[in-house]
Amino acid sequence: MKHALVTGGSGGIGAAVCRKLAADGYHVLIHANLNPDNAHALADEIIADGGSAQALGFDITDHAAVVTILTPLLEQTPIQVLVNNAGIHDDAVFPGMSPEQWHSVMDVSVNGFYNVTHTLMMPMIRTRWGRIINVSSIAALTGNQGQVNYAAAKGAINSATKSLAREVASRGITVNAVAPGIIDTAMSQHVFSKEEIAQMVPMKRAGTPHEVAELIGFLASPHAAYITGQIISINGGMI
Repeated sequence: MKHALVTGGSGGIGAAVCRKLAADGYHVLIHANLNPDNAHALADEIIADGGSAQALGFDITDHAAVVTILTPLLEQTPIQVLVNNAGIHDDAVFPGMSPEQWHSVMDVSVNGFYNVTHTLMMPMIRTRWGRIINVSSIAALTGNQGQVNYAAAKGAINSATKSLAREVASRGITVNAVAPGIIDTAMSQHVFSKEEIAQMVPMKRAGTPHEVAELIGFLASPHAAYITGQIISINGGMI
């Protein structure tokens, strides 16, 4: 059984991805930092449904903590599927954005990507098979007012995706990014009204975490072996 790690696995999109990968036969490692109880509850749910899962708690911005938690797991078996889903918003117009707002968002998305992916990289390479899927955002492709920090962080992830894909393609490892638009999660419900979504999205609705998870599940599967270095949008036709 292949092992898959989903960072930010207890949130809306992350939880849907964990359920999808578990249904596809992976042992799912559900990462959480601020909400460990949610990760444990999700692991219990997956196990009750006949899947295989466990919760992991650590701060992805802390390189030493990442290595400490993941190294013992890697000594037992490689983690061959990685979904870098963890990310945070801390919005403000740029002239009023504090250094803390800038650095915290960049730290989770960009440094978190490095800390986790780098730790898993060599064990994955040795198996000559792997899937790395990075969760980006439409904000990285179009920009968004009040989200210079978030758009910059996700834009960096897009560029890292393309570069890393070139480095590891010959090792049987694909690296792609998924860029969601407006997705029906607890976070978006406080940002957009149904009327605003109908105006912004040609499909007149928000996407669902399940729809994003289905795309990620496909990219993690053997069927996506020739897809790498791509930024794949899922946004109901917004761009």
